[in-house]
Amino acid sequence: MAKLSVRTESWPIRGVFRISRGSKTTAEVVVAEIRDGDLVGRGECVPYRRYGETVEGVVSAIEQLVPQVEAGLDRQGLQTVLPAGAARNAVDVAFWDLEAKRAGRRVWELAGLPAPGPVTTAFTLSLGPIEEMAAAAAKAAHCPLLKLKVGGEEDIERVAAVRRAAPASRLIVDANEAWTLEQLQRFAPALHELGVVMIEQPLHADRDEVLLGYRGPVRLGADESCHDTASLAHCKGRYDIVNIKLDKTGGLTEALKLRAAAQAQGFSIMVGCMVGTSLAMAPAHLVGQGVEFVDIDGPLLLAEDRKPGLRLDGTTVYPPDAALWG
Repeated sequence: MAKLSVRTESWPIRGVFRISRGSKTTAEVVVAEIRDGDLVGRGECVPYRRYGETVEGVVSAIEQLVPQVEAGLDRQGLQTVLPAGAARNAVDVAFWDLEAKRAGRRVWELAGLPAPGPVTTAFTLSLGPIEEMAAAAAKAAHCPLLKLKVGGEEDIERVAAVRRAAPASRLIVDANEAWTLEQLQRFAPALHELGVVMIEQPLHADRDEVLLGYRGPVRLGADESCHDTASLAHCKGRYDIVNIKLDKTGGLTEALKLRAAAQAQGFSIMVGCMVGTSLAMAPAHLVGQGVEFVDIDGPLLLAEDRKPGLRLDGTTVYPPDAALWG
């Protein structure tokens, strides 16, 4: 008989993580464990207030599954019991981990996928004063891909300062819904000249219908506008790239479906994350195989990661060992 349990953890962030909506100094995560005899499957999620989630609400949603898991609820059944979101993510990836342990195989084998290789993650620069972002970029100038959090009228100056400090890095600009269409139209040509390869979620997800007629020099990525496979119809004609995060899809099961469906519909793929530990990044690493952009730098933003964690060499992230997940 499988037994489900849940706990919360707090992981200090190195400095302050700041985006257009606010800032935080700790990553508040929820960990689900499913135990079957001596075997334990684990999954981590990060509740996100933007989507109406709280740590307490996610814990409560998982706790309500305890009797159902004991009664035989499995991963496939989970997909219809909880909606896409953080709570389902933690339980879904815990099921995957447990299934792998039961079978004595790795998750990618169970999923019928090739063995994963290392990926290069973007490294995120928090929103801040121009001089602070430039200084952070200078320290990270060795990173092949930098992601800049932006959100205001000084954004071109921010990106220009980062470009001067990191001349060789590819740049992604992430407004987290903070811009207007007028700002996007005004900023995009300058960002193109600065070598920006993607503008992520420029407008609020509830007001992005104006993008249906927009054509600009820099490709647009959907983050807050893309949660699961059902979101693709909304994104079609508005975005070129979709950002797959397991906390949005509700786990690895739906994330793999979303990746396949998005690729079939002609979208490029970015695999992203919330700020969390290696336990949350491990299943995302599997989704990030062979996609154009990977942004699973959560452990790099923490003061300390869980042990054992993912092996990182700069921004190269290696596949998880079985002791961590999968």
